[in-house]
Amino acid sequence: MSSKEQRLAKWYFGGVASCGAACFTHPLDTLKVHLQTQQETKLGGVQMAMRVVKTQGFFALYNGLSASLLRQVTYSTTRFAIYERALIAGIAGACGGFVGTPGDMVNVRMQNDIKLPADQRRNYKHALDGVYRVFREEGVTRLFRGASSATLRAVLMTIGQLSFYDQIKGFLLSTSYFNDNLLCHFASSLTAGAIATTMTQPVDVIKTRAMNAKPGEFKNLFHIIKFTAKMGPLGFFKGYIPAFVRLGPHTILTFILFEQLRKNFGTIKIIKD
Repeated sequence: MSSKEQRLAKWYFGGVASCGAACFTHPLDTLKVHLQTQQETKLGGVQMAMRVVKTQGFFALYNGLSASLLRQVTYSTTRFAIYERALIAGIAGACGGFVGTPGDMVNVRMQNDIKLPADQRRNYKHALDGVYRVFREEGVTRLFRGASSATLRAVLMTIGQLSFYDQIKGFLLSTSYFNDNLLCHFASSLTAGAIATTMTQPVDVIKTRAMNAKPGEFKNLFHIIKFTAKMGPLGFFKGYIPAFVRLGPHTILTFILFEQLRKNFGTIKIIKD
């Protein structure tokens, strides 16, 4: 396979694998957003899940799924297309984080909508409706609210996931205990998911607050950081367990699907002009 075909395979398989993983882990992402945006109550992950299901029904956990898929199509495909090693991974993450910001922002809003009073809910029909309404009602710049924190998170996430996955996998394969199989992919992706969660959680909390904020609620990024700091150091790690419970399986599923797609459909023919 040529280098061009390899890059195309990474782009295509990485996007498909990320979307597949998102379909399974989206409820956990919804709970993470609820925990990060709660201000007055102090509910845990299980309590929050019970409250959402009790008040809105089970499928409320899938609010914003279309936006999550839109984010994966823009964010993850960009990361996989550009990524090679740590430095390039950071650049790939920055690019993916920026282009994925509109989908990410709409996703956060759709997930958090059920917590608002009925007369304050945005009620986006789906991801594209959300993007269009934000553009029409709030302006194009609002679509990229939180882009700076989203980009920084994406840089750390890409290094934590992609770069560490490759490094850990390479280390495991250098021992006599692992072969290039499902067990190796599982162990590598689980460890990479734990590293990525720890690296990105403080930035993820800031990003979620920025994207969910109403106009005028926060003056700037520093205002959000100061607001979060009032909760103490652990305020920056709010929702850490649901974040790992979500990101861990998401990382595992993404890389297992990616490796299986690459193994079984690794050759992509490029139609030359």
